[in-house]
Amino acid sequence: MFTGIVTDIGTITELDQQGDLRARINMAYDTAGIDIGASIASDGVCLTVIALGDDWYDVQISAETVSKTNLDSWVVGKRVNLERALKVGDELGGHIVSGHVDGVAQVVAVEDEGDSTRVTLRAPKDLARFIAPKGSVALNGTSLTVNDVDMCEFGINFIPHTKEVTTWGDVSVGDQVNLEIDTLARYVARLAEMS
Repeated sequence: MFTGIVTDIGTITELDQQGDLRARINMAYDTAGIDIGASIASDGVCLTVIALGDDWYDVQISAETVSKTNLDSWVVGKRVNLERALKVGDELGGHIVSGHVDGVAQVVAVEDEGDSTRVTLRAPKDLARFIAPKGSVALNGTSLTVNDVDMCEFGINFIPHTKEVTTWGDVSVGDQVNLEIDTLARYVARLAEMS
């Protein structure tokens, strides 16, 4: 489990497609505190560490994961949001995030509003019903509050701090973004279906 509070920005330094996709991600975490088999959310996708170096970790990514996420657009040099798994007793600053991406949203507009940036995204139709104003979503692993919703489109405001400590300062129209629906919204919708 994660909180959606990004704690580092990693850089993809190697990609190798042999059966599954293998990626090497450079980062600033102290690898002495990371075990093989640990989970690290990488752009919001819970991935298992299979090898470690002084300032990098490797992950193996199945075709299923690639097909459900934006990882097919990863290239060497791409920056990615990182978060270590939540430990008992850690502060829950965002919301409960599983790292199991539900689908991919597309950035359809980017506008500066004062020092903040307003980003409008289009969610897949089957996921849009789970997104509500003032609700939470995880986008590329970042816990965010939804400002408004119009059918399949929804808006998020990014303050300067978020743009500095995540990859959201690099956002552009057309970007494909990993979208994880709030777990509570999913269960509420399921209960409503069964009523």
